[in-house]
Amino acid sequence: MNDFTLTELNTLLAVFARAGVEAGTGTEGELLQRLAQAQAEREELDSMDFDDCAGGACKL
Repeated sequence: MNDFTLTELNTLLAVFARAGVEAGTGTEGELLQRLAQAQAEREELDSMDFDDCAGGACKL
């Protein structure tokens, strides 16, 4: 799997923001939306404490 790290996703979002790309506008905007979604998911995953998942208490 070749996923971006949270730091890489944050960096890409910052580049898009500096470039003035608007979410949903054209190809760049669609990519921005996908990156923002991936960043939110990665942030949630990175913040999970997997010790809480012992015994099947959480679903991934």
